[in-house]
Amino acid sequence: MKTTRTCQLLIVVIFLSMGTAAADLPAEENEVPDVKQNTEGEEEEEQVPPLGPLGERVVAGQSVYSQEETPAPEEAGQAQGEQGHEEPQEFVVVGEEKEDLPDQPPPPKPKPKEIPVVIGGTAAGEPCVFPFLFLGKEYADCTTEGRRDGRLWCATTYDYDRDKKWGFCETEEQAEERRQAEEMEEQYQSAVRMINTTNRRSQKREAYERLLKISGKGHTKASEKVAYAMLFGDYMAQNVTKAKDLFEKLALEGSPKAQMALGFLYAAGLGVNSSQAKALVYYTFGALGGNLVAHMILGYRYWGGVGVPQSCESALTHYRLVANHVANDVSLTGGSAVQRIRLLDEVENPGSTSSMLEEDLIQYYQFLAEKGDIQAQVGLGQLHLNGGRGVEQNHQRAYEYFNQAANAGNTHAMAFLGKMYSEGSEFVPQNNETALQYFKKASELGNPVGQSGLGMAYLYGRGVPVNYELALKYFQKAAEQGWVDGQLQLGFMYYNGIGVKRDYKQALKYFNLASQAGHILAYYNLAQMHATGTGVMRSCHTAVELFKNVCERGRWSERLMTAYGSFKDGDMDAALVQYLLLAEQGYEVAQSNVAFILDQTEGSRIFSENETYPRALLHWTRAAAQGYTVARIKLGDYHFYGYGTDVDYETAVIHYRLASEQQNSAQAMFNLGYMHEKGLGIKQDIHLAKRFYDMAAEASPDAQVPVFLALCKLGFIYALQYLQDLNLKEAVSQVDLDQLLGPEWDLYLMTVIALLLGTVIAYRQRQHQAPLRPPPVPPRPAAPAPPADQPDQQQQQQPAPAMPEEQ
Repeated sequence: MKTTRTCQLLIVVIFLSMGTAAADLPAEENEVPDVKQNTEGEEEEEQVPPLGPLGERVVAGQSVYSQEETPAPEEAGQAQGEQGHEEPQEFVVVGEEKEDLPDQPPPPKPKPKEIPVVIGGTAAGEPCVFPFLFLGKEYADCTTEGRRDGRLWCATTYDYDRDKKWGFCETEEQAEERRQAEEMEEQYQSAVRMINTTNRRSQKREAYERLLKISGKGHTKASEKVAYAMLFGDYMAQNVTKAKDLFEKLALEGSPKAQMALGFLYAAGLGVNSSQAKALVYYTFGALGGNLVAHMILGYRYWGGVGVPQSCESALTHYRLVANHVANDVSLTGGSAVQRIRLLDEVENPGSTSSMLEEDLIQYYQFLAEKGDIQAQVGLGQLHLNGGRGVEQNHQRAYEYFNQAANAGNTHAMAFLGKMYSEGSEFVPQNNETALQYFKKASELGNPVGQSGLGMAYLYGRGVPVNYELALKYFQKAAEQGWVDGQLQLGFMYYNGIGVKRDYKQALKYFNLASQAGHILAYYNLAQMHATGTGVMRSCHTAVELFKNVCERGRWSERLMTAYGSFKDGDMDAALVQYLLLAEQGYEVAQSNVAFILDQTEGSRIFSENETYPRALLHWTRAAAQGYTVARIKLGDYHFYGYGTDVDYETAVIHYRLASEQQNSAQAMFNLGYMHEKGLGIKQDIHLAKRFYDMAAEASPDAQVPVFLALCKLGFIYALQYLQDLNLKEAVSQVDLDQLLGPEWDLYLMTVIALLLGTVIAYRQRQHQAPLRPPPVPPRPAAPAPPADQPDQQQQQQPAPAMPEEQ
């Protein structure tokens, strides 16, 4: 029975994987890929419409209804005896631009909109007519306008005002269900707004309690949020079992988020027995449902060959789809910074984490800013504008700091104020004229940020007429000063041939320069060029790595800081689960943090003691595959000591050698020296051991003291071995002094001894004959005059001078 079910499960996985590869064809132009530039992106969606088998997107249509009360058709006399009529679901097919693929048929035509048949009213059984005219306004769908009870209705002729032909689009039961759903949706949105706008933990807990009540009424989105809160321990008591039950219920209803979460639970073995086959099925269903996190997980699995055959092209398909959405969310600021904090470094070297600012340091900068320090004002403004390093994004605070610095004449502050007005936010309204004034003022003073902002204004006609020549001029000025936005926009203009002749080599050059500063759109554009071979030789591997970098800058990266906060608060279980999900998404720092938590004796209580080391070994392996040196050394340690696996010195040597050769690790070199010294997993060789010890000392100054001690020990052992191998009696008997020093060697030796003895006797005699001279007596200093009131006391306290004999 188990074999049959397993075979069926594998068949489903293969079928879905084939479907995913066909469904997730990326949108491209016929010749070159779409290249993203710095434009204002829309808010990133966590769900995307599912892709059809030919690449088109199928979106379930929903009508948004207004509930304003106006004079309504009379309800008296309406027919009530009709059977319940379910409102039809509408589907709209939206085509996308695709590559020319000769073996693909043309996309199907959009389905026509289904017209509901009215219930009751004055035209029962007749179809609605869209659009219809009511009180001088056209309606393209059923509406609640004009009704106090909020029921949906439509007209069966174009002019309702003239013909009075109408009917209901839903039964009373359906209307009541819809009203309850709208009420729950309003409560859900209110709770979400409270979570997003407050920083107080008590208010967030209250909001999640509201969501829990709404979830009990069957609201899908509230149930999803509550289930994730239970899984991660976000402002609710962590309960993996209850979260699993909720996810299973939601997955049966078709929730892609729940399907992705169940895949995660089966992959990590949380609350269920670990099953990579089931995890792959759920991940695939979640990706088909449009969940971006599921796509990202599948991309990493195909890239690393985790549970599936390694396939660069499949990984490219999934990563590119996610990267498209992440890139659309990037604005002029280049995206928020991702906080990658390694727990191992944090514990071994407290306070050394460069990506975090201590609270005391932030308060110090705030104190300087209040005292009028312009550099502190600009720095704090940038921190609050983009968020990161332990500072939450706050446009109001950023505006205040920039405004203070700009009033003092700082050009950077002027330019950043221009960027804030150009992009707009909840606090700063979008205003092209004000932005242009700040950009011009900063540009005239030679500021590259202002020059880039002026280039954007002329490129897109924001407050000024479009002028590609001026845009190119200002971008070149900004790029010459090393400003990343100027470099990125120059690459975009050369790529598309805007204002200049199209030149992919120049575009590649400027995108590379912008990527060195970490701009997310530079990575995205380079990935597109490598994926299609535009201006460079096509490289799937390079494209996947670049797209992966873009995907890891998505909004889900905020979970890294949430997990770190749980770790700092001592909640290891919550931190572990959050890092586990991020590790599934391919974050190397999360994989190493999971392994570190499991490696600690006081680590998480979610897994039993006999599971921790094998799971830690798994995540160290994944982190090492992504180039983390410490993880590679940890793999050597685990095989050396037998943690989570059998003791295997040869495998340990392999890992140490990889870390030594690829990452020049001093620790790995030292370990190789020790294994050569002891002959563990490798031939014993003291000379090679000394060589590796010396290499370790050269690679890192911190290794010099342990290397010195190891070399002392090695020298002592070498001397003992040499003495053991050497037979002194045989050596002395084999020495012929007559042959070595001559036949009269004994006379020479006696003469040398006599000379030495005479020299010693003469030296001793000269020492006895030397007269002993006493040291000269120093002149007696004149005694100071004692005070009038204590003359006798001063004389009594002064000691008498010593005689020469006493001295």
